[in-house]
Amino acid sequence: MKHIIKRIVIHCSATTASQNYTFEQLEKDHRLRGFRECGYNYYIRKDGTVFEGREIGAELAHAAGYNRNAIAICFEGGLNESRKAEDTRTKEQKEALKIMVDFFHLLFPGAEIVGHRDLPNVNKDCPCFNANEEYKYI
Repeated sequence: MKHIIKRIVIHCSATTASQNYTFEQLEKDHRLRGFRECGYNYYIRKDGTVFEGREIGAELAHAAGYNRNAIAICFEGGLNESRKAEDTRTKEQKEALKIMVDFFHLLFPGAEIVGHRDLPNVNKDCPCFNANEEYKYI
């Protein structure tokens, strides 16, 4: 079955660079918020390890009004020690994220690549970098 993907949305976990925030913790926190499981398709740890959340094509729980026809990728971090938005991505996270964005762009060439913060009516600094600028080469 071919999925219609309109957006690839990048998120951060809004945790500090020194905080260890596992996929299991992310999933537990999402369940505490009332989700049945992790709301993203993928989660990238600081070491570049990628965990799979919801299947591609499943309805997500990552951005109100944008939970269908999207791929949601979240990376661990996004805050400095003062809990302010900062690009805390490791080299490994940047590489994993680039590989994933490039791959999904090949599969879904019409999909817009955005940060969560770029969606209308979102008042967050998530992710902590400009996804439009970072992936403008696509």
